[in-house]
Amino acid sequence: MRGAAKLAMVWILVATGALAAEAPQAASSSADLEKVLSQMDAVAASFKTAEADFVWDQYTKVVNETDTQSGKVYFRRSSKEIEMAADIAQPAQKYVLYQNSTVRVYEPRIDQVTVYNTGKNRAEVESFLVLGFGGRGHDLEKSFEVSFQGYEQAGGVRAAKLNLVPKTAKGKNIFERIILWIDPARGISVEQQFVEPQGDYRLAKYSNIKLNQSIPAEAFKLKTTGRTKMVNPQGSF
Repeated sequence: MRGAAKLAMVWILVATGALAAEAPQAASSSADLEKVLSQMDAVAASFKTAEADFVWDQYTKVVNETDTQSGKVYFRRSSKEIEMAADIAQPAQKYVLYQNSTVRVYEPRIDQVTVYNTGKNRAEVESFLVLGFGGRGHDLEKSFEVSFQGYEQAGGVRAAKLNLVPKTAKGKNIFERIILWIDPARGISVEQQFVEPQGDYRLAKYSNIKLNQSIPAEAFKLKTTGRTKMVNPQGSF
């Protein structure tokens, strides 16, 4: 996956890893994991929409720098698919939309939309997209090796910490491992961390989370102009 395409995918996702649970805790961890996954299943069954404020910290290892973005993110179930939109307010305004297997990134400053078709990587993109927001808990085990890492304070709650390692080589080329902090009461993610093979990672923190409330249709439309330039990189995904 080329750099620009990976950056676009990272924008729609919203990770450093943890050690595996120690053997004496295995039985307890297994029961805790089953409880968390089952709660996520229950939430997914009735999931319609979600919206939240976010702060995304993107760490780049080679220069040892962290860039921070903030804004609002929206999810909704359309037919059997999850659609996602993000309004990035800081440090520069951007709009990201995922619909119909396509990622669109609109940059008002240059009045340009960059379009990425997920193509044959659609399954991988969507498996990351629904992490903690509308996806079934037990479906995680189809794509990841999932382990329970205990409870930690995150997002103002005592959150269950799940460590995810992609099962496929293709998945590992995108993210080496992922950590989710799940609010057990609501069955959704309040914090996420995605780590790439080279050591870069994104830490995403969500607040003011609202489930199954009405979201304006305009949230899932790019706010383009009549002169917006469309760019479609070839072979990006």
